[in-house]
Amino acid sequence: MRAIVISEPGGPDVLDWREVPDPRPAAGQVVIDVTASAVNRADILQRQGFYPPPKGTSDILGLECSGVIAEIGDGVEGFSVGDRVCALLAGGGYAERVAVPWQQVMPVPEGLALDVAASLPEVACTVWSNVFMTARLRKDETLLVHGGASGIGTMAVQLAKAFGSHVLVTAGSDDKVQRCLDLGADEGVNYREEDFAEKFKNRADVILDIIGAKYLRQNVDVLKIGGRLVLIGMQGGTVGEIDLGKLMGKRASISAAGLRVRPVDEKGVICRGVVTNIWPLISAGAIRPVVHAEVPMADATEAHRMLEASEHIGKILLVR
Repeated sequence: MRAIVISEPGGPDVLDWREVPDPRPAAGQVVIDVTASAVNRADILQRQGFYPPPKGTSDILGLECSGVIAEIGDGVEGFSVGDRVCALLAGGGYAERVAVPWQQVMPVPEGLALDVAASLPEVACTVWSNVFMTARLRKDETLLVHGGASGIGTMAVQLAKAFGSHVLVTAGSDDKVQRCLDLGADEGVNYREEDFAEKFKNRADVILDIIGAKYLRQNVDVLKIGGRLVLIGMQGGTVGEIDLGKLMGKRASISAAGLRVRPVDEKGVICRGVVTNIWPLISAGAIRPVVHAEVPMADATEAHRMLEASEHIGKILLVR
């Protein structure tokens, strides 16, 4: 098969479409003929040499895909050759085929195009596990989403609204803020022009944060009594300071989590929750996948440049 291979750590030009050995399904795995994958910030970090794949997993980029099951290993439950699926991956999505544990495989939502389904696994699983499983966002509570126009942000906005929450967003331009409002957000801030902490002070029950250290102090200011801050990214650095007295005074909590390194069974629980709680909303049209562009997989270099320019809204797909 062909796959995108990193010739050496560096910029987008180090990505090379070349022949590599075909994957074979181990026990408990399926092999998917990939229709599409998607580009994520973690792929950029891995390309640069800062985010190696977990031990024992593929070193090919790609944390999600959609396609058709081509082979099945021993012990697989609930799937058959020929099924249209999408999958949460630890790696391997930028390829013509990928092997993945069956627990991380999900049927394509009814009525959704197979290529578009590649935009869902990473964002749906991230939002469901962090906002709803960990932070326990409830109806009539307020969620603040940083990076509301990102792939994760566009999913978080729509899902929170579907569950009856009030949604605040930050984004990097007036156009991006407006797109978030169009998706259902109630209020937005262009963080390049306005202080989100001043506008949203003491208003958020839950914050979903992709920035990290840079926003720590402001996030605590925004939390309500009993608020929950969930950190899922470090675009603004890894080391920061907060006022612990203020955090304790608000009886607030901070959690941090990623998906890639979680055990297979834990990922399986998240995937089943996504299928049960999010897929029906997508099939009904209550949540719409937001795809900024589809780029040929062999041109992954261009897709990486597009993501790094940060002018996109939603997901950038790699299609075969």
